[in-house]
Amino acid sequence: MPQTTTINRQILLASRPVGAPVPDNFKLVESAVPTPGQGQMLLRNLWMSLDPYMRGRMSDAKSYAEPVAVGDVMPCGGVSRVVESNLDGFAAGDLVMCYTAGWQDYSLSNGSMVFKLDPNMPEPSQALGVLGMPGFTGYMGLLDIGQPKPGETVVVAAATGPVGSVVGQVAKLKGCRVVGIAGGPEKCAYAVDELGFDACLDHKLDSLADDLVNACPDGIDVYFENVGGKVFDAVMPLLNPHSRVPVCGLIAQYNATELPAGPDRLPQLMRLLLSQRIRMQAFIIFDNYGPHYPDFLKEMTPWVAEGKVKVKEHRVEGLENAPQAFIGLLEGQNFGKMVVKISD
Repeated sequence: MPQTTTINRQILLASRPVGAPVPDNFKLVESAVPTPGQGQMLLRNLWMSLDPYMRGRMSDAKSYAEPVAVGDVMPCGGVSRVVESNLDGFAAGDLVMCYTAGWQDYSLSNGSMVFKLDPNMPEPSQALGVLGMPGFTGYMGLLDIGQPKPGETVVVAAATGPVGSVVGQVAKLKGCRVVGIAGGPEKCAYAVDELGFDACLDHKLDSLADDLVNACPDGIDVYFENVGGKVFDAVMPLLNPHSRVPVCGLIAQYNATELPAGPDRLPQLMRLLLSQRIRMQAFIIFDNYGPHYPDFLKEMTPWVAEGKVKVKEHRVEGLENAPQAFIGLLEGQNFGKMVVKISD
């Protein structure tokens, strides 16, 4: 189903999921390509980003962002070409990163949350990952909240994902010992052999808690939380006095419809936070750190160009395949940053 110049394919939220999303929660529709009005520009979307936070937007539960209305286009960031512009500062042919692109071929924009990219950028999809929101999330959460110091032990789950891989590699650049947690031996080998982690543990093994004890003989100074669930259960007893826990996501719990089985762990956690004087702080990247995005790009771009920070993408071809790819993302089927190629 190739992109055309006359039809705008859109993927809508057809119904709210109960538990894990299923294909029937999405609907593909077609309409005419919209015409930009005064103060608008028309964008042709080339690449779209799939990220775990989108599961929260599908729910009507109270959160930091408004839920997607049933019948509306699913939200996402994208790399786009400007087709037509009635907006100062943007011209036809510009390559841009748009954080409101949506799951569709074309979108209208007033320029808000749109950033120009180098038109000769060799890998534009990187603007959705290591040089975009996920990379920015890992970088700022680690450095501002985690505040890693040389010689400290940093643990990060989803270690080969777009956030975790940046966290681990930046921590290594800052002189830390880095232990990753990932799903399966292939991902763990990649974290050590390619990304330079000191160790990586398979969360699919029943021995995770014991493996983590062995991998962190001096405890954990920084734990970057983007998973939750049994991974945090294994991490919690090893947190050192004055350790720091940046919290940016809880992917293990996004599809939950009830509280996890077992004892109430909240009293244990509260006691640990107090006795160990732990700093545990959640953040939403553009709410908390938006103005720092240019500073992030200034440091991260040369790191990527020089190979100091390595990049892995999980690419999916075709807008129509985005729903199934997103379902797989929430099940951990991706290996690297998941992006969907809509058009050349």
